[in-house]
Amino acid sequence: MTPIWVEVNDRMQQGYRYALTAPVGRDFHERFAPDLAPAEMLALGVFGGKYMTDCRDEFPGAWFETAKLSDRHDSRLNFFGVDASQPLSVWREKGWIHPDDPRGWFQWYCRYYMGRRMAEEDLRQIGRWKAMARHVAQLRRHCEPGDWFCRPRQRQALLQWAYDSRVL
Repeated sequence: MTPIWVEVNDRMQQGYRYALTAPVGRDFHERFAPDLAPAEMLALGVFGGKYMTDCRDEFPGAWFETAKLSDRHDSRLNFFGVDASQPLSVWREKGWIHPDDPRGWFQWYCRYYMGRRMAEEDLRQIGRWKAMARHVAQLRRHCEPGDWFCRPRQRQALLQWAYDSRVL
């Protein structure tokens, strides 16, 4: 595939360029099988609607047609109606933020989904995604299938990592 170059100029990044080298939504690492695509996550309601409100030009317009977005964080927009996020400052303190993706995991996932590949960072983020599977096990152990009122914060957190906790 001939690389397609994307230039980013938003509130958190200016003059950042990256290449799309894989087909959109395909050719994922063998250990990475998210349940939800970024557009599905945005439509369900993640991150209190505050995510990606200033960087829509970077991604397909279709992603935002049914997205639940807001100018400020509003947990009521989340699918489970609860806050399951930590502030960006916490992410930075814990070293979870890569300089190329200053918004964190979901920004990495959106760019990965679009076809950007960064071997070392991809493996790190996939490892973080896989670590969330422990929450899937906890829901299966403690909740009846389909009981969305059981552990809603944990379910929302899983949605924000592309696990479809509605089916657990």
